[in-house]
Amino acid sequence: MRVKICGITKLEQGNAIAQMGATALGFICVASSPRYVSAGKISAIIQRLSQEVDCIGVFANTTIAEICQTVTATDLSGVQLHGNESPEFCQQLRQYLPEIEIIKALRVRTTECLTNSEIYANSVDMLLLDAYHPTQLGGTGKTLDWTTLQEYKPCLPWLLAGGLTPDNIVDALSLLQPDGIDLSSGVERSPGEKDLDKVAQLFTKLRQTEQLLLNQIN
Repeated sequence: MRVKICGITKLEQGNAIAQMGATALGFICVASSPRYVSAGKISAIIQRLSQEVDCIGVFANTTIAEICQTVTATDLSGVQLHGNESPEFCQQLRQYLPEIEIIKALRVRTTECLTNSEIYANSVDMLLLDAYHPTQLGGTGKTLDWTTLQEYKPCLPWLLAGGLTPDNIVDALSLLQPDGIDLSSGVERSPGEKDLDKVAQLFTKLRQTEQLLLNQIN
C-alpha cells in the first residue's frame, strides 16, 4: 500500500519518515498554509534525502505556469491539486508535465462528490479523497464518513485522507480498500512539525493490519 506523509518541512523528519516506510512525501506549496515550504527549501530537502521516495508538491487554485516553475526548480516527481481544478486544467497541465504524476484531491462533502469523480478519469493518474472543510483545503484533522465510501467504485487508483491517525487507521482499513493513505495532522505535534513516535506507531499498526489480512487469506 502506498503511504504518503504530507506537510514535510524538515530534512531530518523527511529522512526518518522515509526510512520508516513511507513511499511518498508531500510538500505544501500553498503560501497561506502553516505547512508551506518554498521551492528552494523543497529542492534542498529532496536533494539530500537518503533514499528514493516519491516527492509530491501540493498546489491549490494556482496557475499552470507557477506549478511548472516549482516542479522544474525542485525535481518533484508528482503534483497534487487540492483546489477547484477542472479536468480541462489537469489535461493541460499534463501536456506541460507529461512525466509528472498528477493527483487530484476531492473534498468530499456529499456522495455526489464521489459520483462526480469520474470526470477526472482521463486527466489525472490518481484521486485523493479528503474531508470537506468550509475554509481549509486540508490538514484539518476531520475524518470522512467511511461508511459512505464502502460502495465507492473508483475510476482511478485512490488515496484515503482526512483525519487519519495511528489510532483510527485500523478501523478505516477494515472498512475500505484504498490504494494508499495520506496523513498530515494525524502524525504531527503542530502544523509542519511531525511527531516521529506517531509515525512509528502508524507503521506498526499498518504491519499488524497487513498480517491480519494475510492470516484471513490463509
